[in-house]
Amino acid sequence: MACAPAGNSVVSHNALGSSGYVSAGTIVGMRPVQVQGSRSGVGAAGGAVAGGLIGSTIGGDWRARTVAGVVGALAGGLAGGAIEEGVTRGNAMEFIIRDDNGQMRSVIQTNEQNLGVGERVIMTQTDRVRLSRAGGAAPVGYGAAYPGGASGGYGGGPVDAPGK
Repeated sequence: MACAPAGNSVVSHNALGSSGYVSAGTIVGMRPVQVQGSRSGVGAAGGAVAGGLIGSTIGGDWRARTVAGVVGALAGGLAGGAIEEGVTRGNAMEFIIRDDNGQMRSVIQTNEQNLGVGERVIMTQTDRVRLSRAGGAAPVGYGAAYPGGASGGYGGGPVDAPGK
């Protein structure tokens, strides 16, 4: 896999101190997807500067160095854009999740945990949605106990669920 997309253990600095939602479900389907590389202009700009500087050292007089600098900047810009796109391209998986409330969700992320169809997962939604392997059995009902609780499950609904 290339340098992007970022792994699921990496969070934005904006996520620090933020609150999010947590739900649980079961993976019912998955398929590989290709993450398209980006061309933000950073690679092209960096390549153009480097190519222009290198090109301007070629040639004897100022005219030859100027022409070589322009050609170097153009070539460097094209190369830098292509490199940026290649570095930001990657592979991921689209997971189809049936949450414990029966709703279907789609989450696209990398699969460092080697998750598979039929596995229980926890979905956290803060700066983005992330999947992680669930640590316990499926809850008996909506609002089941959390880790260490009487049923040994990991939860599944809000603490103020009807009937509680």
